[in-house]
Amino acid sequence: MRIGELATNAGLTAKTIRFYETAGVLPEPERQPSGYRDYNGSALARLRFVKAAQAAGLTLAEIRQVIAVRDLSGPPCRHVADLLDTHAADLDRRIAELAALRDDVQRLRDRAKSLDPSRCDDTAVCHVIPADDPAAHPPARIP
Repeated sequence: MRIGELATNAGLTAKTIRFYETAGVLPEPERQPSGYRDYNGSALARLRFVKAAQAAGLTLAEIRQVIAVRDLSGPPCRHVADLLDTHAADLDRRIAELAALRDDVQRLRDRAKSLDPSRCDDTAVCHVIPADDPAAHPPARIP
């Protein structure tokens, strides 16, 4: 099948498919005499896997690793489980950081409600977020 048909079947654009080829998660297909790419059915299965793996949080580099394990030694299920364990731990850490950030932001909101704007002066940009009190500063943003 040609790239347009594969793109339609996979719910992707032709540009994305070419990117996946360049990124090494989709092998370069055979070419027709006219030069058009000619994909087989395994390309669609591979693209569906790539989309599902990305939705689960795997990076393209990790997906390349999974595919390499599959191609070299068979089912990569243990490797995938290890990657998912790592991602779950990272998500737990980020959730905890976000919860702490939410608490800090709530404290600042409470502080804002208790401040009298008429008492603000030029000693700070904004007294809601005091520059001289490290305890009042929310942590850096979570990526």
